[in-house]
Amino acid sequence: MITAIVFVKADVARIPEVAEAIAALDGVSEVYSVTGQIDLIAMIRVSKHEDVAAVVADSLNKVEGVTSTETHIAFRTFSKHDLESAFSLGLD
Repeated sequence: MITAIVFVKADVARIPEVAEAIAALDGVSEVYSVTGQIDLIAMIRVSKHEDVAAVVADSLNKVEGVTSTETHIAFRTFSKHDLESAFSLGLD
């Protein structure tokens, strides 16, 4: 699995709409609204490096309201979060 972290600058008036549009893209696992020099962080999880290009260059960069992106590829994972337990209702 390839993980890419994409820093997104967006039109300030459209940040919630931009975040929702990015979150709906195939290959995007999470989108965070953040403080600082960037507006959003998108986590991309795909099976091949070519898929990163497809998600970022062919889709994410074309979302209306995205003004710029900066993509970082993760080399190693030092901690793993368990999404299944994080979203569990506690039912067995």
